[in-house]
Amino acid sequence: MQTLLEQLERSIADAVLSSAEKRALAAALQERPLRVEQLRQLRNHSFDLVLQRSRDPAQSALMPELIKWLAEVVKVVEQAAAQVAVDTRVWFSPGDDCRDAVIRHFQSCRQQVDVCVFTIADDDISAAIIAAHRRGVAVRVISDNHKRHDAGSDIERMVESGIEVALDDSDAHMHHKFALFDGRWLLNGSFNWTRSASRANDENLVVTNDPKQLHHFGAQFEELWERLS
Repeated sequence: MQTLLEQLERSIADAVLSSAEKRALAAALQERPLRVEQLRQLRNHSFDLVLQRSRDPAQSALMPELIKWLAEVVKVVEQAAAQVAVDTRVWFSPGDDCRDAVIRHFQSCRQQVDVCVFTIADDDISAAIIAAHRRGVAVRVISDNHKRHDAGSDIERMVESGIEVALDDSDAHMHHKFALFDGRWLLNGSFNWTRSASRANDENLVVTNDPKQLHHFGAQFEELWERLS
């Protein structure tokens, strides 16, 4: 990743993404495909490079060329994003497969988790959420206020642990069951984060890195968080 960032910095020196530089960037992205958030970082870095130069009066005359350079870089990055291999996995309950998949993602996440679920009442899942929070992962939880004080609910436990929690206190239910991990993985399906969902219910859980689904569910989470938090 650092090599690609440096490649952009060298390219912008003359405010032109030459054909050779464009081919080299595309080839590098094809040879070692980046994750969605890494492609986003690369694109954002190119915007930052142009922004830095826009503040320099000595380079103001180059702005048309810099904007053209930026457009060409973004085009290459978007083409690479369209080719990101989509990995989708599916689990079903009763059984521990769905619960174990949720726990594994909390154990492997490094930066941020956004959770939007009707209720959380499986102690093992709750322990994984709190453990992620304690090792520095930014955890946000949206849940339904009607389930906060249910027997077995772990929402209060999370609040006491310092996790950011927002509750839907409307007359309707917040009935989503999805979570986003590090901007890389979406977990979604009928699977409730409860013991009965693993032990008795017929449930499903889909895990995917599909960029379009990540984008749409991420936007939905932010909309709910802004309204409820």
